[in-house]
Amino acid sequence: MTQDVEMKVDVEMKEVTATPSNPISSPDHSLLQNLKEIVSLIETGTYLKEVRRIARAVRLTIALRRKLKASVLSSFLDFALVEGSEAHSRLSSYIPKGDETQMEIDIATSVTQGPAKHSLPELEIYCYLIVLIFLIDQKRYHEAKDCSSASITRVKNLNRRTVDVLASRLYFYYSYSYELTDSLAEIRGNLLALHRLATLRHDELGQETLLNLLLRNYLHYNLYDQAEKLRSKAPRFEAHSNQQFCRYLFYLGKIRTIQLEYTDAKESLLQAARKAPIGAQGFRIQCNKWAVIVRLLLGEIPERIVFMQKGMKKALRPYFELTNAVRIGDLELFRTVAEKFSDTFNVDRTHNLIVRLRHNVIRTGLRNISISYSRISLADVAKKLRMDSANPVADAESIVAKAIRDGAIDATLDHANGWMVSKEMGDVYSTNEPQIAFNSRIAFCLNMHNEAVKALRFPPNSHKKEESAEKRRERQQQEQELAKHIAEEDDDEF
Repeated sequence: MTQDVEMKVDVEMKEVTATPSNPISSPDHSLLQNLKEIVSLIETGTYLKEVRRIARAVRLTIALRRKLKASVLSSFLDFALVEGSEAHSRLSSYIPKGDETQMEIDIATSVTQGPAKHSLPELEIYCYLIVLIFLIDQKRYHEAKDCSSASITRVKNLNRRTVDVLASRLYFYYSYSYELTDSLAEIRGNLLALHRLATLRHDELGQETLLNLLLRNYLHYNLYDQAEKLRSKAPRFEAHSNQQFCRYLFYLGKIRTIQLEYTDAKESLLQAARKAPIGAQGFRIQCNKWAVIVRLLLGEIPERIVFMQKGMKKALRPYFELTNAVRIGDLELFRTVAEKFSDTFNVDRTHNLIVRLRHNVIRTGLRNISISYSRISLADVAKKLRMDSANPVADAESIVAKAIRDGAIDATLDHANGWMVSKEMGDVYSTNEPQIAFNSRIAFCLNMHNEAVKALRFPPNSHKKEESAEKRRERQQQEQELAKHIAEEDDDEF
């Protein structure tokens, strides 16, 4: 029964745009028709209580956001909302007037379409969402703040599962509008209240969205301890959105990095970069920047191919030069690179982490020296490391002693003669290192396989009955269209 209704609605939507009696006379007319089809999709999803239809409507809206105009939005609000209602009056006030000469849309078409004058709550929230997106795209951030605050007030009074998808998007743009005006601290209490409300209502999509927004809020002000307390105390749930899960992994990686848990941080950051959509280039660049720093702090040297990824070469150039300085173990070069790109590191908020790398540079230089020389004086060690302290020999001796104690180098100190004596290198294959490396690679592959299995999606009730050839073609067509819109949405999401 449900599938029949779906097929009927889809056919009707196609007929609306294709009938000869309703030709598309202009781009504005076509855009308005698309918005009306989205309204029909939301209505169908509401009546059938199918959240996936409303999610599809949101994806279609994101694909159309670059085409939105004030004139089209004004006509759409007249179509979707009851004129004179509170929502209609409020949202219409954000749309600039005096643009009527640009717009030539056949209003009679709206009448024949049967405007949605019964004002479903889902339609009202959708109107808030589309106006908010328009205001942000037009860089009218203060008006966007007012609109988002009004939309959140309205959402609080609705406890409907069909509203959850729209509400999660509103939460995101609500926080984004305040971030654009540099006033994120004002809404932290409100976000906590919304997260508590979403938890009580079992709105898992809202929970994961609000949790990420709260983590971003805390990290924006460098409140890492509060972010970790919230993350550890928040209710556990299964991730429903790949985009939100990627954000969560990125924030978790940043928290773990600050807390000196580099191994966990590396895993989270690399997983976030791997799971992120191809179009989310800015997000993947940020993940790679932090992952490079974490790997350097762990004593690893990232492969050159990491910095040569398509579209990332210029953004990762400072980190490539930094990696080269750490790999060589040259303190002077490391200091020069840190000063040269200090503005970039401050913007990326990785400057404090780079300060920690100084010790790694010294250890790398010592390791190279111990491999090259069987015996070398501490004065030459200080000279090769380019140490500019008041007493370089004494500092070099303490650094070498600490490196020997930590196991970074296999050598001994001759205090009487002031030498560092390196021990003969043994066969690495006689140790457990190859086994450890092999085990870590197997664990990584098994983890990736398990995640891929969890991510598999199957059509509903596919195991119960065989679908006809017509339904199969229609389903494949819908899946192709959905994949196209998801790709367009991913470009905008991050």
